[in-house]
Amino acid sequence: MQAEKESKEMDTHRKIVEGAERLFRQLGFQKTTVADIARELHMSPANVYRFFGGKSEINAAVCMDLLGKIEAEAGKIAASRGTAAQRMRNLVASVEKAHSKLYMSDRKLHELIEAAVTENWTIMREHNHRMTGMLEQIIASGMAAGEFHSGDAALAARLVNTACIRFCHPRLMAEYEQEPEPALDHMLDFCLAALVRVPV
Repeated sequence: MQAEKESKEMDTHRKIVEGAERLFRQLGFQKTTVADIARELHMSPANVYRFFGGKSEINAAVCMDLLGKIEAEAGKIAASRGTAAQRMRNLVASVEKAHSKLYMSDRKLHELIEAAVTENWTIMREHNHRMTGMLEQIIASGMAAGEFHSGDAALAARLVNTACIRFCHPRLMAEYEQEPEPALDHMLDFCLAALVRVPV
């Protein structure tokens, strides 16, 4: 009975997040109210507040949902076969592609991610930490295999992140939209040149 109740509550929680995301796409997250979300789902605002303490929690849940999809794809790449250099390229490219798709086709959802970055939401800090961890894991495996020269994998991951920031930071993507150079591939070539072990 308890498990059934919990499952039903999880379903409702999920429906609220999905309903909010639909409205955020149409109206933008700032213009969408809890009353709008409740109306969209044919429930009372009081029922929405049973699951979320306030609108900011709903914003965070929708944002986390979007970031979770990016992380899931990155996790598959980090665990895949292939050289560390190729996995690193694939991981950074998949993040850039996901942000670029949001920026090009879902500007209003892109604004939500931008707010999370600009206002330094906890979920964004945790997401960045997990993403850097995956990059570190790839670099460490490259170092262990002798593909990359040995060093501090954690520092190297942070350096690669910093070098590639304009390709996945919402505001920078908008600012550099008219400046195609350097392309992501150029930046990754540059980063890999610093990591790859040169045969003696």
